[in-house]
Amino acid sequence: MRVVIVTESFPPDVNGVAHCALQTARHLVDRGHAPLVVAPAIADDAPDGGVPCPVVRVPSLPLPGYPQVRVALPSRRLAAAITAHRADVVHLASPFVLGVRGMAAAARLGLPAVAVYQTDLAGYARTYVGAGEAAAWRRIRSVHTAADLTLAPSGAALRDLEAHGVPRVRLWPRGVDTARFRPGLRDEALRRSLAPNGELVVGYVGRLAPEKQVELLSETCELPGVRGVVVGDGPSRPALEQALPGAVFLGRRTGEDLARIFASLDVFVHTGPFETFCQTVQEAMASGVPVVAPAAGGPLDLVAHGRTGLLVPPRDAAVVRDAVWSMAADPALRAAYGAAGRTTVEGRTWAAVGDRLIGYYADVLAGRRTAVAA
Repeated sequence: MRVVIVTESFPPDVNGVAHCALQTARHLVDRGHAPLVVAPAIADDAPDGGVPCPVVRVPSLPLPGYPQVRVALPSRRLAAAITAHRADVVHLASPFVLGVRGMAAAARLGLPAVAVYQTDLAGYARTYVGAGEAAAWRRIRSVHTAADLTLAPSGAALRDLEAHGVPRVRLWPRGVDTARFRPGLRDEALRRSLAPNGELVVGYVGRLAPEKQVELLSETCELPGVRGVVVGDGPSRPALEQALPGAVFLGRRTGEDLARIFASLDVFVHTGPFETFCQTVQEAMASGVPVVAPAAGGPLDLVAHGRTGLLVPPRDAAVVRDAVWSMAADPALRAAYGAAGRTTVEGRTWAAVGDRLIGYYADVLAGRRTAVAA
């Protein structure tokens, strides 16, 4: 198959949409298919290597107040790229701006489109403007109704889409690299540098932005014998450094460096309540680390409460603190949760979920052929 992946974000960006688009492209190449990626242009000094297929960059501008995020501008390159690639399927990764144009181009060219829902726009509207949830859902419904198929990353996301009138929704979760993220990378020297007095190392990994609500770690970081570690970057970092004065901020980390940090944690905490999936939870589990996460969205599918970690009510710093404290004095419990988490994710490879995606492409193409024949 010849597939055009139209994505709002792509490496060197570090986020769930970019990572999933890259893994999709890699798997398509591995299976003998021909992907092409269309993505917003990156900053002039950003590296753009390690990509397994051609990438067409369309003009973009940095988002005001959040320059790490770039928004695509109108351009004829998108439709031209889809046409020149002789696409069989157009894959829309978290369609919002560029993806909406990709949907329109696919419709004009008579091509099937598969839209991947990855971003809780309604949750972002609540966070950033305090309103606009209804408008966000109208946009989501409009975009995804035009697709031949919408893929939701979790049961919670699928239920939300169906409840808001989005048709033809199927479940497509995310894979995790269990060779990269593994317990054997636990590094005692790193742990000593982070917690020189032998503190419990409690970490968060992800973007530092308002919707992630990392400030909920404030009470946890004040616990005696606990060292908070924050990995990532974003517009909220200065405020978080003030709110979490005892925490270690490591900035953006990737690759083996990130995997080593994950494996060296004692507890992983995710704080954001708006995750449609939450890849970092899977990466922590693959690293053999127990998880504390909100009982909302994607983590509901990932964390088995009382077996691989703890699910807690969202937006409550005290319950996060208490969950961490319940594990602090019980190394055996942490080890049991971590081992169970590793076992749980071992079959969730990108190859497995990539083959499932190819199956969805085949279903959509077969549906188009049937409709034409009828």
